[in-house]
Amino acid sequence: MSAPRAYLEHVAVFVRDIHWHIRFFEQVFGMTMREVDGTPETPRQYWTLGGMQFIHQPGFAGPEGRLGHLGIMCEDVEAALAAARRHDVQPMPQGANWLRLPDGLAIEFIQAKPARCVAQALAIDPRAEA
Repeated sequence: MSAPRAYLEHVAVFVRDIHWHIRFFEQVFGMTMREVDGTPETPRQYWTLGGMQFIHQPGFAGPEGRLGHLGIMCEDVEAALAAARRHDVQPMPQGANWLRLPDGLAIEFIQAKPARCVAQALAIDPRAEA
């Protein structure tokens, strides 16, 4: 049996000042908006091209950033979920494609459409010489 193929599609982070993070990632890395929950003026969540998701949580007071979850793009989400369930994972209320790992990390399993885009993404070597 071959292992399911997948790649990290986004990292979700809780932030106090969502507008600051939007500006920083756009101005420093060129990561522009892919999607917004709410409006661009008052976003609840904001996704960038480049894999960041910011979740507005103004009351967060920790000294470090707080990871929300990892979004993993899967070639075959059902095969990946079946493989994951053979481990010590727990379901989450967000849906059947969400699992919590024993140390608390939340994973969102996302079905790639078309499935072959996972192989295409994994074939890219961003550090290769041009």
